[in-house]
Formats: sequence, structure tokens, C-alpha cells
Amino acid sequence: MGLMKIMIVEDDEALAEEIRAFLGRWGYQTAAARQFDRVLEEFSQISPQLVLLDINLPFYDGFYWCEKIRQVSAVPILYISSRSDDRDQIMAMAQGGDDYIEKPFRLDLLKAKIQALLRRAYQYKVKDQVFLGGGIHMDLEHQALYIGEREVGLTKSERRILAKLAANRPDVVTREELMMDLWETDEYVSDGTLTTMISRLRSKLNAACRRELIGTKKGQGYFLL
Repeated sequence: MGLMKIMIVEDDEALAEEIRAFLGRWGYQTAAARQFDRVLEEFSQISPQLVLLDINLPFYDGFYWCEKIRQVSAVPILYISSRSDDRDQIMAMAQGGDDYIEKPFRLDLLKAKIQALLRRAYQYKVKDQVFLGGGIHMDLEHQALYIGEREVGLTKSERRILAKLAANRPDVVTREELMMDLWETDEYVSDGTLTTMISRLRSKLNAACRRELIGTKKGQGYFLL
């Protein structure tokens, strides 16, 4: 499964763009609704894994669109609204919403709620995904690194090293553990060979991702930043 896609149904363009940019930095794909009289049609075209849905919208309110989406999908829906009345929150849940966040809100709280909803809805799908920020994520099942939807070209050994580091992030993986992991693939790796592998892997990652991904704990081993 690739990056999680989030649909933002918010008619305040400045807020929608702020949310879109913030979530993009955390490795999510985003798509904002453009035609507020055709939200269901856009939802079908986007096929998101989660919807951020404002209540006060042009044409029809968020309650209406939540009900329409629920007729075709069980995708998690997180209401974002300036309405603070308990009755609105009760209505939001009754119409099929999964959670509610009141404006103004902190973006890190929004992210926490999104992550909680995605874990509950897709845990079996995302448990092997390690998100590294900036649109970069590691697919542990296939030992593949992606920038957006583009896979970074790595050798079999480089994939295994990176997968081992990602699976243990943020903990340090010792050099001995990495060598043993590589030996399991019938590839004998000496201490010097591992040093060369790590150096080449770092160079590839720096060129592809434009930032450091692998840190060194002197005298111990390596960790994923």
C-alpha cells in the first residue's frame, strides 16, 4: 500500500492549504475539494483513506456530505468545525463521523487524531509502513523505499539494511546485528564490507532524498533519523 491519501473538504482556502502543506511534510498525500456541490463525485475520483470534513460549507453542510459518503464508503471521517455545541458533535457522530476537532486547533493535535483514526481503520495495512517525513516512507514487507510514489533504486543488501534500521527506528542497530541479518541471505559480509555498504547506501539516500537518513552511534551502530 502506498502513501495514505487524505481528502480535505474545507472552503477556507488558506486553512485548507495550511493543512495540506503540514500533512505533506509528514508523508501524507492530500487532495482538497474544489466543487462543494459535487463533493461525493470528487470523493469517488480521489478515493482517499481519510476525509477531513468541515461542517459549514457552501451548498450543503458537512452532515449532508458525511451521510452521502457513508452510503458508499466506510472511510474514516474527521470533522473539522468552528461549531462547539455538544449537539453538533453528537450530530456529527450520529451521521457517521469518526472524530471531531474544534477550530481553532493545533496542527499537531490534528495529526495525532488522523494517525489514531488511520491506525484503527487500517492497522493491518499500515503496520509495515514506516513514514520518515517529507513524503518518504519505507515499505517493510517489500523492503522498498519510496519518495512519494517513486521507488528509490537499491540493491538487495541495501534494502535489507534499510529495512532493519526502519523496523527498529529510532533504536540503534549494532553492526553485528546488521551483519547477521545479511548472513541470513547467504551473503557473507565482513566488517569492512559493511562499512562500504553503509557508505554507498548513505550516498544513494542523500542524492535521492536530499537529506541524511542514517545516523551513527559511535562504537555501537546505526539508526534511522
